[in-house]
Amino acid sequence: MLKKYPVLKWSLIGLTSLILLMFGFGWWFMSLIPKQEGLIDLTQVQPRDLHYLTQDVPANRGRVLAVVTSANTMGESGKSTGYELTELSRAYYVFQANGFVVDIASPKGGEPQVVIDDEDMGKFDYAFLNDSIAQFKVRNTIPVEQITPSDYQAVFFVGGKGAMFDFPENKAIQGIVRELYQSNKTIGAVCHGPAALVNVTLDNGQHLLKNKTVSGFTNDEELLLIPEAKTLFPFLLQDKLVAQGAQFSEGAMYLEHVSHEKHLVTGQNPWSTWKMAETMVKELGYSPKYRVPTAEENAVKVLIQYEAEGSQKAKALVEQLYTEKELEIARILIAKHSLIAAMQGDIGRFFGLVGLTSYTKKMSKRR
Repeated sequence: MLKKYPVLKWSLIGLTSLILLMFGFGWWFMSLIPKQEGLIDLTQVQPRDLHYLTQDVPANRGRVLAVVTSANTMGESGKSTGYELTELSRAYYVFQANGFVVDIASPKGGEPQVVIDDEDMGKFDYAFLNDSIAQFKVRNTIPVEQITPSDYQAVFFVGGKGAMFDFPENKAIQGIVRELYQSNKTIGAVCHGPAALVNVTLDNGQHLLKNKTVSGFTNDEELLLIPEAKTLFPFLLQDKLVAQGAQFSEGAMYLEHVSHEKHLVTGQNPWSTWKMAETMVKELGYSPKYRVPTAEENAVKVLIQYEAEGSQKAKALVEQLYTEKELEIARILIAKHSLIAAMQGDIGRFFGLVGLTSYTKKMSKRR
């Protein structure tokens, strides 16, 4: 039959070759990802195991208020949501390691719903889950209407999609932000957390955000993950911040980016949490305590270098991190960004990042 239909014959050969090629590439791509059995089990990490939290902690410098969302669904959609664990845990420990006591509040008080993405969890996040004091605080959050703003040196608004629904219209939240800002204290927010700022008017009648440079979860980041975001959320955060007079500062998609105005520090996404919290410590008048960068942070640095200066400079940074500083790099994050490029239809960037992932794996074996 195939002799009678040579076009069909060559079509079948081509299709078979393509399937084999795709299978082979997929197998090779998966080989770039660290195998689970080769990873250290972090689930039992305790706060006492982390030197950053136990050594050279300054004397009490005051209190910081962390605010998380009480919303457990995205409006009337029924889709589950809550606050992002990593955005709370990492900032919480930065503040604590730098001498601040952290209280945790929410619009309704009590125990809010938490969002945990296992792929993003690191040793500080698991330590937070095993921290009896921190867990007592998150199970018994203080209702924001019971907060006395003058008790705090700073307030930090944790992200999570739920923040889009119960932060913007909350009068107690607006009052906390207004009083602290007008008292020359520090306001911080990350990812969807800046939703707390969109309706804050100062006593002089001017909007808090007018002419302020701020960052937050971008339209592109939102719409790539949730195409129906324009109808699911009451607004897109970037659009709302701009509408209220802010100068929106946008970094590369899903990479660290922080904006710092006097008394106001905002981060674009979860990967900005470490830098945002340490920038808040600087704004509070202190030099942040040294912390060994995480493998995820190092991967973000490599990706930022790739976006700014290309593959060769990114590979040079990989070499530097592995040979000079002997740090770890979470190459799975680089691989994820290659998939994001594929989702966006950017094939050249996809293969560039796959190559960078492969190079990172090769350099890790040379140590």
